[in-house]
Parts: sequence; C-alpha cells; structure tokens
Amino acid sequence: MTDNAAQVMKSRLRTDLLEAMKAGRADEVKVMRAAIAAIDNAEAPPLPGLRPASDQHRFSDGSAEIQRSTLSHDMVRSVLLAELKEREQAAAEMIRWGNLDRAEVLRAEMLIIGRYLA
Repeated sequence: MTDNAAQVMKSRLRTDLLEAMKAGRADEVKVMRAAIAAIDNAEAPPLPGLRPASDQHRFSDGSAEIQRSTLSHDMVRSVLLAELKEREQAAAEMIRWGNLDRAEVLRAEMLIIGRYLA
C-alpha cells in the first residue's frame, strides 16, 4: 500500500502530537487531534445508502471494512484550511462579543494549524 498525502500528514501530526503530549502542551494536543479527526472525516467514503442494520456489520466476511478515500496534497491542504477558517470566523465572533481571551486562544490555534500548511 502506498502512502497518500493524508497518511503522510496524519503521521506527521501524530509524531508532533506525541511530542506535545510528552511536553504537556495541552492546547497543541487539542488542535492536532482535531486536525487528525478532520482528515479522517475527509477520508470517509460517501455512504451510497443505508442498508438494514442486520446487513451492515457482517464482520466475519469483511463487509464491515470499507476502503478509505485517498486524498491528494491539495485535498489535505483544503481540510486544514477549513480548520483554520473555522477558527478565524470563531475568533472574529468572539471579538464581536467582547470575549478577547477566547479570541486569542483561537488565534493561537490558527498558528498551530498554520505550521502544517507550509
């Protein structure tokens, strides 16, 4: 199996996540976990339709296993940009409501995500 851009980015994020956990940088840990989850969600294949519950999970024949979508570098970048934009919009909203401390936290999260866009 060849590595795709999502695998490469998740590997990088997981390595950095472990380092942040060891160093006790909880804010970074939270952002990296969110980025990994966003990439995982982007890899999820579209559901063609729901099958009856009795047919959905036949683990013995492997039917419960579905191949994840392969993401290009641009697709991974798009996922990370969406995470960044979400925080940017939330920070603007926090400023509008006068919650400057929360806006600052969101801006710090944006900087963490920005590391992976370069």
